[in-house]
Amino acid sequence: MDFRILGLESPLFHTLQHMVDLPDDVEKNNAPSRTYVRDAKAMAATPADIKEYPNSYVFVVDMPGLKSGDIKVQVEDDNVLLISGERKREEEKEGAKYVRMERRVGKFMRKFALPENANTDAISAVCQDGVLTVTVEKLPPPEPKKPKTIEVKIA
Repeated sequence: MDFRILGLESPLFHTLQHMVDLPDDVEKNNAPSRTYVRDAKAMAATPADIKEYPNSYVFVVDMPGLKSGDIKVQVEDDNVLLISGERKREEEKEGAKYVRMERRVGKFMRKFALPENANTDAISAVCQDGVLTVTVEKLPPPEPKKPKTIEVKIA
């Protein structure tokens, strides 16, 4: 869906549109590749909130039970924010067995296309109380061009 049709041209909606668009990673018979299926499962299991502030974009992702060393935050292709990592299964202690195991283990990943005004050199990430907060500062808006005055010469 093209959000511009609805008159929504915010960089946030631009990012959301990139998240909704179909990937190029599909085989010729229109069946998704194994890589795509694996990545889609990892992405579906990692919900995120995105907030836009006047000077920044903030991505909030729940990461319960993970240490900062288990989480990677990267920028790919100069405009794609990648949050990934792995939640490892606890080692079973002698004499204990799982009766029920509902918490997800394994790899997780999210990719976000950053808007054009995102400053990829000013990104910070903080994980506190199981919540990862990634802040991407915005570039300052370009200064409006002043009209150029041309001197008129008398011939």
